[in-house]
Amino acid sequence: QVQFVESGGGLVQPGGSLRLSCGASGFALSDYPLSWYHQVPGKERERVARISSRGSTTYVDSVKGRFTISRDNSKNTVYLQMNSLKPEDTAKYYCHVRWQGNDYWGQGTQVTVSS
Repeated sequence: QVQFVESGGGLVQPGGSLRLSCGASGFALSDYPLSWYHQVPGKERERVARISSRGSTTYVDSVKGRFTISRDNSKNTVYLQMNSLKPEDTAKYYCHVRWQGNDYWGQGTQVTVSS
């Protein structure tokens, strides 16, 4: 069974940094593209970063140059390094994989950017 365990969220001041982690079990994440999404109440979940199985990355315009997605296949873990955080980055963040035709999500980790 595919499961994710996320960690790393919290409260940070504007301009600060956080690193989110998403550990996977039940499949080898090295073989699949992985994504991080965020969601604020009342809005749809939005993808902010994606990493392919080969390591190429894409980002939504609002986080380009500030966020970095990476993976450690030996730990079966995907990361999201978030720098220069802004209040508008406040959201719940989820990792995601589409595996064997099904969508799997982490439980979500809250990121709050506020002074």
